[in-house]
Amino acid sequence: MATVDLTLPHHRYPIHISPGLLSTLGNSVRDTAPHDRAALIIDDKITNTHGNTALNSLKAAGYNPLVTTMTAGEDHKNLKTVEALYHKLLDERLERKSPVVALGGGIVGDTGGFVAASYLRGVPFIQCPTTLLAMVDASVGGKVGVNMPQGKNLIGAFHQPVLVVIDTDTLKTLPKRDFICGLAECVKHGVIRDPELFDWIDANIQPILDQDSNALVELVERNVRIKAAVVMEDEKEAGVRAHLNFGHTFAHAIEAGTEYGRYLHGEAVSLGMIAAARLAATSGRCDTTVVDRLISLLEKTGLPTKANDLPATDKLMTIMQSDKKVADGRVRLVLPDALGAVSIVNDTPNDAVVKAWDSLRG
Repeated sequence: MATVDLTLPHHRYPIHISPGLLSTLGNSVRDTAPHDRAALIIDDKITNTHGNTALNSLKAAGYNPLVTTMTAGEDHKNLKTVEALYHKLLDERLERKSPVVALGGGIVGDTGGFVAASYLRGVPFIQCPTTLLAMVDASVGGKVGVNMPQGKNLIGAFHQPVLVVIDTDTLKTLPKRDFICGLAECVKHGVIRDPELFDWIDANIQPILDQDSNALVELVERNVRIKAAVVMEDEKEAGVRAHLNFGHTFAHAIEAGTEYGRYLHGEAVSLGMIAAARLAATSGRCDTTVVDRLISLLEKTGLPTKANDLPATDKLMTIMQSDKKVADGRVRLVLPDALGAVSIVNDTPNDAVVKAWDSLRG
């Protein structure tokens, strides 16, 4: 088992990575957040598979769990779902020491985490991600929240988990499209911070796509270490943590502009990274080889690199202005300087951003 320890001035928690960890989840939770009650929030698509494994493990460890499900779609990641979960926890009289365990992808983790952050002003939270996207990104770092009609993740908090349990066997039941989407965040980590990881993914893309067990553990561990290191440097995004938003300002506009129904998050991030890299290259920030290598690797993963069906550019620009990273009316973008290095840019001309959007078409 690989373990990454994330240490902050006020908090420390382990991130365990290995095949088969859900079968021992109960003991891990008991060691971390001992109580007789727990809330287990499950993606409704995995209730009868991974959900049963987690539930049986919690029961074997002496918990009397409240089990509830939610639908893992962006249109369900909202305050209506949060309120429904509040009612269930309140009706069952869960207490401040009762942990909330989120089992599923990033939507379940973000929503369950927001419930944990706000229920009784905060209860212990445990992340059990079952998608690659959630394993390497959403489950680590304490960002939790929900969407609003105006945009993605506009309501939320920082609420660090007390434990992250990553069972890489769950990836083998993940739909291929969802698995590939997670690779977008892995490629992102290589671009912003670790060119060796970028090269390793490029060299090992076939065993990764074949879901070789050793390749999956190494892929997840290397990415978790990067995410954890960034969070330890900058927990609440005052500086370098914003680098993790590379491609995401474009991506969130794509998702919102298509009403979260056309592109999965990783697919939008793939397109967003290309737009940001092209913007950087045309403005002289980075060499065009960065764009070429990025597109080449994303194509190998099977992620989209072009999109003819995007909404009108003026609509996308308007959505960008509602992004939570806008400051003083200016869109803040993360742009590459080279593979492994990025900068935060606040003064990009609108016409340059328009050209980046238009470059994704055709």
